[in-house]
Amino acid sequence: MIDNYLLEELVTFAKYKTLAKTAAELNVTQPTVTRGMQKLEDELGVQLFDRHPNRITLTKTGKIAAEKANQLLQANQQFITEIKNYAQNQQVFKIASVAPGPLIVLEQNLTKLNANIDIDEALLDQNSVEKCLLNHRYSVIITNCEIQTDLIESRYLGQEHLYVNLDQFMYLANQRQVTFKELAGFSFVVLNEIGPWKQIIQSNIPNAKFLYQTEHDALSELTKYTNFPFFTTNITQPDNVYDTTDTVALPITDSSATMTFYVTYLKSQRSTIAPLAKKVVSVWPKK
Repeated sequence: MIDNYLLEELVTFAKYKTLAKTAAELNVTQPTVTRGMQKLEDELGVQLFDRHPNRITLTKTGKIAAEKANQLLQANQQFITEIKNYAQNQQVFKIASVAPGPLIVLEQNLTKLNANIDIDEALLDQNSVEKCLLNHRYSVIITNCEIQTDLIESRYLGQEHLYVNLDQFMYLANQRQVTFKELAGFSFVVLNEIGPWKQIIQSNIPNAKFLYQTEHDALSELTKYTNFPFFTTNITQPDNVYDTTDTVALPITDSSATMTFYVTYLKSQRSTIAPLAKKVVSVWPKK
């Protein structure tokens, strides 16, 4: 078996083109690199280098060997990363989500869940879910789409229902509920990182304007000192993030104003994830 350090020398030489630069990059002496190159040729039984009085270059075979060596080194590093991630996930449930609501539920109920949970607040794109599970980056990802494959499965978690908060003196505030169509033309203040909810409100409210805020604090200040409508859900309403003193929260009745979430994980982890999923369902806010 060829040692990794020989492959590293070959890949580095292919990148920097000279013995001196290769040695400097690897923090070794130039004779060490020379001996390594000769040893690699001996072990492979092929010529990888054209040696000239003042320089050395890769043969065509050497160039191919450098490409293959780079692929092997990357695969080796990926192997190490995945095993380390997997080992870490045996002790810690590292959880991510495609939307902020489920993360709020987790954070508010950590003591009740009685588990070692590490929450990543950066939202994931739905398209990256399978990859992030297969490489063991996360133990659990909360998704708004059910996934069922040979290696991955989803379990129902709960639903999030969208509300609009209107100034109490607006004519719509006298209603008990509202539709997206009735909100046409309004200007809303909205938190920027809301996952799939962003596309839902943009697609369903005609001629609306959305004043996106990157920080919770900025949005909270706007809800306190302006009368712009804003959105909450059955999850965020009790969170006391926004000033709702002079507003009325109306449920939006369109079917797209309800989002269903799932606990998504590797089937091989079912025995450890299922008890945690059951606890999260038990603390999920009702409508």
